[in-house]
Amino acid sequence: MKLIAESGSTRTEWALVEDNQLIQRAFTEGLNPFFQTRREISRCVRLGLPEIFFKKKLEQVHYYGAGCSSYEKKNILGASLVAQFKTPIQVESDLLAAARGLFKCEAGIACILGTGSNSCFYNGKIIVRNVRAGGYILGDEGSGAALGRMFLSDVLKGLAPSAIAEAFFAKFRINVNDVMESVYNRPFPNRFLATVPYFLDDYLDDDYVLGMIRSNLKSFFVRSVCQYDYRNYPIRFVGALAYHYADFLRETARDFGVELDVIEETPMKGLIEFHAMNIVEEP
Repeated sequence: MKLIAESGSTRTEWALVEDNQLIQRAFTEGLNPFFQTRREISRCVRLGLPEIFFKKKLEQVHYYGAGCSSYEKKNILGASLVAQFKTPIQVESDLLAAARGLFKCEAGIACILGTGSNSCFYNGKIIVRNVRAGGYILGDEGSGAALGRMFLSDVLKGLAPSAIAEAFFAKFRINVNDVMESVYNRPFPNRFLATVPYFLDDYLDDDYVLGMIRSNLKSFFVRSVCQYDYRNYPIRFVGALAYHYADFLRETARDFGVELDVIEETPMKGLIEFHAMNIVEEP
């Protein structure tokens, strides 16, 4: 039996797989070694998962997560998970999860639009090029956090329509000082920013909101997708925001001469199929 986990900054999906069939699935809060210590990660896993996940005899745990791009950060996750599952752990980035889940052994451009954003060119085996995401301050174009940042910046400067700004403060029950505190001093500011798009869903008939959504998605294409050989390889998307705004995303892609054939909410189905292929993975 295998355990496959895929984690963004907001949510982690866990899948127990036996004979290439999904046996049980569970969700916990997102894990990210940039924002959490080894102890905090262990606590989230232990308290968040049903007991059955710790009682099954596992051959391997395949973990893919946000923030797991360096050896140091992978070690933090790996040590936390080994302590919980007492079995070999393979830790990779959420970007490799997207590439494997979307393309398996084919070449293409894999993109993530969720709380954050990322992209890569995948040759069917490994990621061979990655335009750096930059995080929620320096990048993450196209993401929920970036859209939230755009809207809240307009709110603070008095540029957002007053009716929408007032409705935001009323619904979230916060004020300007709370916004500043959540972004600059409280844990997981990217999660806070990424909640804003769900509020904006109530105003999709407003030109201001539609303009922000389209501008955010266009920025991702200009600053990330266009840096690859995007006219000669398929482009596929995964992530909660990509799935939620699939129609807008396809519309934006057409402006760049691209037809999108796959937009998935999570890469888990593809990851289960990938690991069922018993591929000898690159070290």
